[in-house]
Amino acid sequence: MALSEALRNHLALANLDAVESAWLAHLEENPTDLDFFTEVSRAVATEAGDPSTAELLLDMLDENLQGDERWVERLKLMRAVGDLMFQGSEMHEEILYTLEKIYGERTSFSLLLEKVGLKRAINDTPKTWQKADRLETLLSYDVGTIVHMEGKGSGRVTDVNMALESFLVTFEQIGDLRVGFAAAAKLLRPLAPGHILRRKHDDREALETLRDKQPAELLRSVLESYDSPRTGAEVRRDLAGLVTEKGWSSWWAAARKHPQVLAVGDGRRSYRWAASTEDADEEVWRTFKRGKVPARIELLRRHGAREKNLAERMCVSLAQSARKTESKNPGEACAIWLALEKHQGQDTDATAELLELIGETKDLRVLARGVDDRGNRERLYELIRTHRDDWLERYAELLAQEADSRPLDLLAAQLDEHEALGPVLDILLTQPRKSPGAFVWLVERSAKHDTWRQRNPLRLLEQTLWALADSPTFGVFRVRLQTSVESGGALPKLIGDLTSEQAKRAVRAIERSGGIERYQRDPLISSIHLKFPALRKDDEQPLYATSEAIAEKRAELKALLEEEIPANRKAIEEARELGDLRENFEYKSARQRHEYLAARASSLDAELSRVRPIDPSTVTGNEVVIGSRVTLVADSGETRSITILGPWNSDPENDILSNESELAKRMLAMEVGKSLDIAGTAMRIERIERWDIA
Repeated sequence: MALSEALRNHLALANLDAVESAWLAHLEENPTDLDFFTEVSRAVATEAGDPSTAELLLDMLDENLQGDERWVERLKLMRAVGDLMFQGSEMHEEILYTLEKIYGERTSFSLLLEKVGLKRAINDTPKTWQKADRLETLLSYDVGTIVHMEGKGSGRVTDVNMALESFLVTFEQIGDLRVGFAAAAKLLRPLAPGHILRRKHDDREALETLRDKQPAELLRSVLESYDSPRTGAEVRRDLAGLVTEKGWSSWWAAARKHPQVLAVGDGRRSYRWAASTEDADEEVWRTFKRGKVPARIELLRRHGAREKNLAERMCVSLAQSARKTESKNPGEACAIWLALEKHQGQDTDATAELLELIGETKDLRVLARGVDDRGNRERLYELIRTHRDDWLERYAELLAQEADSRPLDLLAAQLDEHEALGPVLDILLTQPRKSPGAFVWLVERSAKHDTWRQRNPLRLLEQTLWALADSPTFGVFRVRLQTSVESGGALPKLIGDLTSEQAKRAVRAIERSGGIERYQRDPLISSIHLKFPALRKDDEQPLYATSEAIAEKRAELKALLEEEIPANRKAIEEARELGDLRENFEYKSARQRHEYLAARASSLDAELSRVRPIDPSTVTGNEVVIGSRVTLVADSGETRSITILGPWNSDPENDILSNESELAKRMLAMEVGKSLDIAGTAMRIERIERWDIA
């Protein structure tokens, strides 16, 4: 409380009789206004230069506080102006006396008094106050105190161990835990008597009654226990054990309907308890006025039924915004009219405005892009169909832009009914990157629509595999795409629609895909082999390589499986901890690296399963075989030495060819003296020898 100008004048003039009169009047009116008494007594002692009068005034106040047993206030007074009240060891005695009055009945008072050494160094007042502070801190965790610890929940202090200098806390969730004296102030927060977590210990029966009969009052107990709003998840944690998992949804729905429950925040919504219904309505209106259009639409949706006048004000404001923005941002205007129509009902002014906007807009995709709410977009599509003659063409455009499955189903059903869906599906299949959401929907729905799969099964399989590996475009859809690989998904079903020639290409596409894991790849290939047994023989053709090349590939596979892939998994987990995966470059890079490593390991493993070492003993010099080095001579005298080994040893620039190359296939089984055409030059085989002869 600020001192009056008259009192300040009395202090400046050292008119102590007048000061004493003001002191006594204030003592009668407000004996706990310690700021007033502290300021006046200091001014009397210093400005008026009369510490004895200051002491006399403080004695009157002290006597009053003790008479009313206001011991906490007396301790605060001594902290502020104790030097004016007591001298030497007297201060120490009065501090001890007051502390005992406040805390003497506490279980651990006497032991902690000894522990902090408050009875020693009686003439060192600053140290005495330090010890008193320490004592008060420790006493706030006395036996029976309800405390909260981050990550552990609430619990009760059940023991104070002086030898170990620790508190034993029994938590609801984890049982007993010891916390040292030094760490208690950092880790444990004593809970006030009205706090919900304390009431769960001390007043559980009353809370259960509120839960069953007055859900909103129980929610109020939670929200008023904290200085900041609480999210739904936090409220749920606060009431764990009180509101069951099974009963949570119905309780939460009932509790938050109360008009004083305010939802705040545009993103992660949290809740607080308003002082009154009127205060809540006004706060909603203030939030509405300063919000952007999407937030204002959401506020109308959440609070439109709150109070008629509030809803009308919001509707008028939104309608004004829609008319103002129609020319510059028709999508935003469309979103507003749709929201108003949903609130006010169809065939209102909002519907008329919508139809006018739909009729005047050339590119209807602009309108759809401005509408975030799925139900409202479906309503927009319905109005387009019933009020635009060119709706089939517009539906085809809108389907390619849409990403939500339910509106896509609506658009597709109407297009299919008018035999206009096929060309749209073909475009999605040809250009998936332009319409990622719609393409993923196509893949998902193809699992149930035989005719969709049969349009081009190989292309759909190849594009799905490609999409699984294209993280920048399809990363947000990866979980949904992964289901297409599983049993019952689109890819296993596509296999039944392939021809034998398409099946060969499908196997190659699956083997090379970096978007699926080996455990997903193998069942797909096995399914193809079951339907087309002849392909298995083609796949089992041996792959020839030198012993050195085989050893290198095995070492590479070992390094992938034991070093690189585990290290990459660790990198993914570390990147995941950095936050939002959508904007996490480290996570995306690690995922792409994982896809490459997994594909490489799978490919190496498959190749090593059919590799055969080139046997030098099979090279006799009679005819060209795998492992031969062939010397050829042209009529011009030009010579050329060609070595035929396996694909792993191929080095065309140095005339080391894979046995799978076209030229090598022509040379195999030819004898010395035979001729062949190489790049337009006739050449004769002059000598055949082993590749490993120096």
